[in-house]
Amino acid sequence: MSKFLTTLLLFISYVFVGRAEDFDYKETKDLVHLVNKAADLVKNKGESAFEELSQDDSQWRKKDKYVFVLDPEGKMLVHPDTALQGKNDLDLKDINGRPIIKGLIAAATTLPEKPQGWYHYQWPIPGQIQPRWKSSFVKLIKAPSGKSYVVGSGMYNERMEKSFIRDTVKDAVGLIEQKGKDAFSNLRDETGRFRAKDSYIFVINSKGVDLVNPAFPNLEGRNLLEMKDSQNKEFIKDMLKVANEKGSGWVDYMWPKPGESVPTKKSAYIEKVKFQDQWLVVGSGVYLADAKRGNSPLSEMTATELTKLVREGAELLKKEGEGAYEEFRKKGSKWFKGDTYFFVWNMDGVRAMHAADPSLEGKNGKEEKDILGRPYGKMFLDAAQNSTGEGWVHYMYPFPNQVYPAWKSAFLKKVTLPSGKQQIIGSASYHMELDKSMIEDVVNRASGLIEKKGPKAFEELRNKKGSFYFMDTYVFVDAPEGVELVNPAQPYLEGKNIAELKNAGDITIVKDYISAALKKGKAWTHYYWYKPNESEMTLKHTFVMKVQHGKDTYIVGSGMYVNEDDEKMAQEESPGIKKPIKK
Repeated sequence: MSKFLTTLLLFISYVFVGRAEDFDYKETKDLVHLVNKAADLVKNKGESAFEELSQDDSQWRKKDKYVFVLDPEGKMLVHPDTALQGKNDLDLKDINGRPIIKGLIAAATTLPEKPQGWYHYQWPIPGQIQPRWKSSFVKLIKAPSGKSYVVGSGMYNERMEKSFIRDTVKDAVGLIEQKGKDAFSNLRDETGRFRAKDSYIFVINSKGVDLVNPAFPNLEGRNLLEMKDSQNKEFIKDMLKVANEKGSGWVDYMWPKPGESVPTKKSAYIEKVKFQDQWLVVGSGVYLADAKRGNSPLSEMTATELTKLVREGAELLKKEGEGAYEEFRKKGSKWFKGDTYFFVWNMDGVRAMHAADPSLEGKNGKEEKDILGRPYGKMFLDAAQNSTGEGWVHYMYPFPNQVYPAWKSAFLKKVTLPSGKQQIIGSASYHMELDKSMIEDVVNRASGLIEKKGPKAFEELRNKKGSFYFMDTYVFVDAPEGVELVNPAQPYLEGKNIAELKNAGDITIVKDYISAALKKGKAWTHYYWYKPNESEMTLKHTFVMKVQHGKDTYIVGSGMYVNEDDEKMAQEESPGIKKPIKK
C-alpha cells in the first residue's frame, strides 16, 4: 500500500471526530456543530470573524458555552474571560496539573492527518468554586491570510462519550507510529492528554503481555493472556482476536475503575498498530453511566473487631514475647482466618513474623510501596510510633492469587516484649468500610504533627501518597477566620476565605464546623459536599479538632462520605440537612 493511500485512509478514519451525528448525546452533537460552524467562519472570513465570535448573547456565546480561538503558539485571540483574552498562557493548568492551553493545541496539531480532536480537563463553571470536568472539541484551520488557528468550544460534562475514547486511542496510535516506544511515557503521564476522568490508555503486545497500564502499573510486564474478568470472560484473548481479524473494534468486560477494586462493566475500544517487527493492541475504555457493577465483597471484620483483635494480640505478645508467634501462625484460629492474619515487624522495618507468608520473615519492608506509590512500609512504622503507639494505615494490595489490587486497612500497635525489645504487631482486612475511629485516628495524628511542626507540617498533609490521603478521605486545615490552608483534594481552595461558603443545601458548612471545633475542642459534623473529582454532592461525616501551635490556632479535620442507608439515617437524625437537588 502506498504512503499516500495509507495517509488517505487514516484521514478518512479520523473524519468522524468532526461529525455531530457520530455522538450519542444531543449536547455533544450541538457542541461539534457549533465548532464546525465557527471554524468555517474563520476559514472563510479570517481574522475579521473574531469580532463576530466575541458577541455576547450570540449563537457563539451563551451562558457557560462559548467559542474560543487560539493561535498555535498559545495566544488566546477570542475568549469571554478578560483575564485570558489576548494573552499567551501556555502554562495554565487545571487542579490536577493538566496543561489546558497546551492540551487544546496538541489535540488539533499533534497528528498532521488529524487536525481536530477532544481534550478533557477540570475547570470551574463561571461564578462557581468547584471545578468540573470539561470536554472541549477543537479544530485547526487555515484563514485566507495563510495563518493557522485553533477554534474550539467546551461543555461541562461528566459523561464519557464512546467517540471521546475512540479519538484518544487514535491519537495514541498516531503517537506510537511517530515515536515508537518513546511514546509510552506520554501515555503514562498522569497530567497528559491521554488521562481523563476514569479513562486511560493501555498497550498489550500480540502475545498478551501488558506494556502500558498507568492505572494498574503492577500489571506491566506480565502476560495477561489467560486473564478472566469477574464473569470468567477471557477479554484479553477477545481483544487480540478483534485486533487481528478486524484491525479495531469494541470489547466489553468487567474491570475496576482506577482506585477501586470492585469491577464495573467497561466498554473498551482497541486498535491494532505496527510496532517494530510486531503488532500491538492500543486501547482505552469507558465506564458507561448505567454500567453494571460487580458485587462489593464484604470485609471479614469491622474496624472495631479488628482493633480489638490486634490489641488482644498485642497483650499476648507482651506476655509471651516471640513465643506467641506460633499461636499467630495457626490457621483457623482467631488470629488467622481467611485473608486476615497477623504480622510482626521490628522497629527498623524487618519482618519478624508473617503468618501468611513466612518467606518474608527477615526481610525489611520499610521501603515498600503499593501500586499507587504509597510507602506503606514507612506508614506502618509511623503509625506505631505516634503518641498513642497505635494507628491505621490504608493501602492498595492484591488479594492472594489475584492481579488487580484492593484497598486494605491495617491496624498496628507498638508492643514491649518481656525482653524489653519493642516490636509492631498488626493485622489487616480488605474492603473494610470506613469507620469513625479511622477518621478520628487520622485527624489526631495530623493534629499532633501540627502541634509539633506548625505550618511546616502542611506539605506532609498535602502528599496524596502519604498517610493523610486514602480512598476519598483527606485531611484539611483551616484558620479560625475561615481561610483554607490545606486541602489536597481541592487545592484551588487554599488561600481563600471560605467561611461563607455554602453547599447546595444553603448551609454555611465551613463556618459551622469551625464554630463547633472552637467551642467544643473537637466535634463531629455532617453536611453535603463533593467527593474528589466529582460534581454531585454526597453526605459527608466530618471530624474537626482545634489545634494550637504556639500562639496560632488551627482547625484540623477529615471526613468520610456515607452510603445511602447512612444517608437516610443521618437525615432522620438531623432533619435540617438538605439533600441537594440534581439539576
